[in-house]
Amino acid sequence: MSAPEVLEWVGFIFGISGVWLTIRKNIWCFPVGMINVLITAYLVFDKNLFADVIQQIVYFFLLAAGWYMWSRKGNNEVVIRVSTLKTKDYYFLILLFISGSMMMGWFFKNYSTASLPYADSTATVICFIAQWLIARKKIENWILWMIANPSYIIIYLIKGLPLYAILSFIYFIMAIIGYRQWFTAYRNQ
Repeated sequence: MSAPEVLEWVGFIFGISGVWLTIRKNIWCFPVGMINVLITAYLVFDKNLFADVIQQIVYFFLLAAGWYMWSRKGNNEVVIRVSTLKTKDYYFLILLFISGSMMMGWFFKNYSTASLPYADSTATVICFIAQWLIARKKIENWILWMIANPSYIIIYLIKGLPLYAILSFIYFIMAIIGYRQWFTAYRNQ
């Protein structure tokens, strides 16, 4: 097995573990996720999926922020509970999604050798928003993962990363499970 194939397997294992820990609302999802994104950044850079590379770098910092936010339990600090977005948040996130996808896609199409610049950028922006919503324990994050992961199945198959395509399918199933579990937790609070 070549080094990239070994890395793809390690990324696969850490990816599944990170999402499983997120579903369980376990704070270890953050350091496990950080390992996964470092490996993924290396692999997708090799495939010229530059929006995905940026996604992994941003994920690293969002995971660090989420780790911090979930671990705050001081005297005057409240543990973050599962919640939903307000209507005004939806409008802002839709605007962010459309403008972010178009600008990033345009940039990579015109100023790089990126492969699939608009598809990669659109999926990346959805994932940025979803990852931020995880840090805030917003239940809608799972819906966004249910949208993004089928896109990545296609992207990774086209780019010759079949294990990551399978991982994206598993992420899709896990997003359904995550939504159900977080919704139950939200309802029971």
